[in-house]
Amino acid sequence: MRPRLSPVAIVNMCVGFFGIQIGFGLQNANTSRIFQTLGAEVDSLAILWIAAPLTGLLVQPLIGHLSDRTWGRLGRRRPYFLVGAILTTLALIAMPNAPSLWFAAAMLWIMDASINITMEPFRAFVGDNLNEDQRTAGYAMQSVFIGAGAVFASILPWLLSNVFHVASTAPEGVVPDSVRISFYVGAAALLTAVLWTVFTTKEYSPDQIAAFEGPAADDEHAASGRPVRAWIGGGLIWLIVGALGVAGVFAWGVEKELYVLFGGLAAFGLLQIAVGLIRQANASNGLSEIMGDIFAMPATMRDLAVVQFFSWFALFAMWIYTTPAVTAVHFGALSPTDPAYGRGADWVGVLMGVYNGVAALAAFLIPILAKRTGKRGAHAINLVLGGLGLIGIFLIRDPSLLWLPMIGVGCAWASIVSMPYAILSSAVPGRKMGVYMGVFNIFIVVPQLVAATLLGLILKSVFGGQAIWALVIGGVSFFIAAASALRVKEIKS
Repeated sequence: MRPRLSPVAIVNMCVGFFGIQIGFGLQNANTSRIFQTLGAEVDSLAILWIAAPLTGLLVQPLIGHLSDRTWGRLGRRRPYFLVGAILTTLALIAMPNAPSLWFAAAMLWIMDASINITMEPFRAFVGDNLNEDQRTAGYAMQSVFIGAGAVFASILPWLLSNVFHVASTAPEGVVPDSVRISFYVGAAALLTAVLWTVFTTKEYSPDQIAAFEGPAADDEHAASGRPVRAWIGGGLIWLIVGALGVAGVFAWGVEKELYVLFGGLAAFGLLQIAVGLIRQANASNGLSEIMGDIFAMPATMRDLAVVQFFSWFALFAMWIYTTPAVTAVHFGALSPTDPAYGRGADWVGVLMGVYNGVAALAAFLIPILAKRTGKRGAHAINLVLGGLGLIGIFLIRDPSLLWLPMIGVGCAWASIVSMPYAILSSAVPGRKMGVYMGVFNIFIVVPQLVAATLLGLILKSVFGGQAIWALVIGGVSFFIAAASALRVKEIKS
C-alpha cells in the first residue's frame, strides 16, 4: 500500500493544475469572442471549436501510454508536464495576435494539444502517488486549483478593462487589448505553476508502483483476448457505417459538420482493422495495446462513459454559446463591434470566474458529501445543480443576477473534474493508470465532437440560430448525466 502523503505534498502535486486551468479558462471564455471578432458566424462557432476535442482524442491516450513507459531524471509524468507547459505558453502568446480566423483556429488546435500533453499525466499522477483513502481528497484538491486558475483567467479581461482601463473594444477584425494582454499574463502564470509542481514533487518508480499493486498488477490484461476476426469484422462494420454516412452527407448536401462525425466512425473502423492485421501477424505495438485496453476497460469505466458523455456535452454547449447567448439576449448586442457586445463578453468572463470560484470552494465539501452519499451519489447531486444552473441562465433575463445560476454550474464543474477520476482510479490497474486516464478522455472528447458537429445545425434548423437554446439543451444533458451516475458500479477497497 502506498504511504500517506502530507497535505503540503498533495498541494504541491496539484499546483500545476492552477496553471493548466488558466490556459483552459482563457480558451473557454475568450475563444468564441476571438472567432467572432475575426468574422465567424454564430452557427459556425461549434465547428471551429472542433480542434479542441480532436486533439484530446488523439493526444491523451498516446501520452498516457507513453508516460506509463517513461522513467528518467524527472520521473514518469513530470517530463510531459514540462514539455506541454512550454508549448502551451507559446500558443497562448500567439493566439490573440492571429491575423485571420483560420490562423486562430490553428492556434486553438496547437494550444489544446499542448494542454492535453500536460494535463493527462496530471490525472495519472494523483493515482500513482496517493493511496485509496487519499485519492478523493487529491482529486478534490485538483478541483480547488482548477477553480482558482479558471477564476484568475476568466476575470482577467474584465479586470483589465474595468480596473486598469485597458480597451475592451477594437476595430473590426482586431482582438481587443484586454483579451490580448490577458493571454500574455496567463501564459506566464501557467508556466510558473507547472514548474512549481515539476520541481517540488517526486514520483514512485515503476518497480515501486508494481510492488504497491501486488502480483495482480503484472497480469496480462484481457485486451489480448479479443479474436482477430472480431477486430477486423467489427472494424468493417464501423467503416461501412461511417462511409455510408459521409456519402449521405455529400449526396443530400446537409451540413458539412456531419463529415467530422461520420469520418470519425470510419476512422475508428480503420483503426480496428489495423489492430486485427497486427494481431494476425502475431505482432504488437502502441496502437494495438491502446485499442486493446479500450475494448477491455473495466465495467466501472464503461458506466462512467455514459455519465461523461452527457456531462461534457453540457459543458461544451456552455463554453461555446454562453458568450453569444448572453451578449445577444441579456445585453442586446447586434454584432461583435457593438459596445454592448464588449460589455456582455466581459461579463461572461466574470460569470465564468464565478462558477470556477464556486468550484474551488465546493471542492472542499465534495469529500464530505461523498462520505455520506457515496461517490456516485455526490456526483449525481452536483450534476443536477449544474442542470438547474444552465436552465437558470435562460430563465433569468437580468444580467446582474446571472451569477446565481453559475453557483449550480460551479458545483457540477467541481464534481466533474474530481469524482469520476476518484471512482476510476480504484477500478484500473496501477501500471496502466496513464493509458486508462488517457482512454477515459475519449468519453470527454466524443460528446464534444458530437456537440461541435450537431449543435450548430440544431440551433440553425430548430431554434432560428438563437444561442440561448444551446444552454437549455446543456441543462437537460446534465440531468441525464445525473441519472446515469447513480448506475455506476463503484469499486470499494
